[in-house]
Amino acid sequence: MKELFNLHDEMALRLFLSFIVGAAIGLEREYRSKAAGLRTMIVICLGSTIFTEISIRIGGGSPDRIASNIVTGVGFLGAGVIFKDGLSINGITTATTIWIAAALGMAVGAGEYGIAIAGSLIALVVLTLFEKVKTFISRRHQSRSYHITYHDDGNFRPALNDMLKQLQLRYEPERESKDENIISITYDVSGREEKLNALNDHLRQDHRVKSYDY
Repeated sequence: MKELFNLHDEMALRLFLSFIVGAAIGLEREYRSKAAGLRTMIVICLGSTIFTEISIRIGGGSPDRIASNIVTGVGFLGAGVIFKDGLSINGITTATTIWIAAALGMAVGAGEYGIAIAGSLIALVVLTLFEKVKTFISRRHQSRSYHITYHDDGNFRPALNDMLKQLQLRYEPERESKDENIISITYDVSGREEKLNALNDHLRQDHRVKSYDY
């Protein structure tokens, strides 16, 4: 009976720790209004803990049989939050956060509390502090692929190249297609955020430009 109570206490501890880990990561995602927020991260972490606990108890000679399939299941969940918006892909960080939440839940279920706690702290540092580092770098250097459609008057390309040089932006023409006097070009452009925004203003004001995106 005493062993049973000890077992239940251990299971309760693991579930509680899994809840705390999932909530900590989920709060950060919820604060940023991501697709997978507080409840999702808690449930993923708890589910991974429970599956790992069950796999250890009923796995026999191969206790990793159930736990190994958690990774596959989490992969489907992660794929569901990744989507393409125009030329950009969003949701990759949220998908990888789901993956790490499941891994931490598995660590708790296996009784590896040190790994779970340390991993949670590192994950939170990456998701919070490194967001500021990412913003800092992004403001000082960005790479964009511009797709520009314009009326050909013979002067647009030289004028665009001059503007890019004036803004001190690095650029590389990639592709070009022509339909009568309408030309579509692709430029890979990189530089400071404010310089790229100035380029956007120039393209918006140029009457020859029919459309552009990046």
